[in-house]
Amino acid sequence: MIDLYTYTTPNGRKPAILLEELALPYTIHKIDIGKGDQFTPEFKAINPNSKIPAIRDRDNNLAIFESGAILIYLAEKAGKLLPNEAGNRVKVMEWLMFQMASVGPMFGQLGHFRNGAPKEITYAVKRYQRETLRLLDVLDRQLENHPYIAGSYSIADIATFPWVTAAQTPYLGISMASFSHIDRWIETMQQRPAVQIGMNVLQPNFKSNFGTLAVPDAASQLMAV
Repeated sequence: MIDLYTYTTPNGRKPAILLEELALPYTIHKIDIGKGDQFTPEFKAINPNSKIPAIRDRDNNLAIFESGAILIYLAEKAGKLLPNEAGNRVKVMEWLMFQMASVGPMFGQLGHFRNGAPKEITYAVKRYQRETLRLLDVLDRQLENHPYIAGSYSIADIATFPWVTAAQTPYLGISMASFSHIDRWIETMQQRPAVQIGMNVLQPNFKSNFGTLAVPDAASQLMAV
């Protein structure tokens, strides 16, 4: 059994999608980052960096943080969506790191400076907008000749999809019109039942055969084993 500590952010949706794809049973603990649940001593015992998502694997008595590490761990646990063959595996890892090191941080900074800064800083907005568009172009060119990011469907797609769909919203304030291959990939991803369910985690319409919601206030349950 997996305990998933998460919230409704791009990073928070990644492990939910993967758990659905792997058909692993899991319990969802809502960590409301708006209320500061991530800073409680109980959650910091799981993730000292106070970020969601995190998981606890009760089968192995392991607590794991950082979304990329979680995806790798779960894929290896189930033996799916992360190839064993060295060449294919490294391609998945390359594009997973591309998301972790570039897509997430740059998209996130653009969103912050467009919407969260106390005053507009034109330089910052332009810088992160330019870098976001460059990264989308890199991804679009990769998808021109590949059905999925690393060739076959993998954790690289699961890691990237929630962030790219966020770029479609007004929050980032960019146009996706010139990225036709990304559009095709998004449509393909949206047809997957696991993606649909995982993207709805902690939403009122969430319904899963594998995931169940813990008590509404999960903070007091964090250390239960």
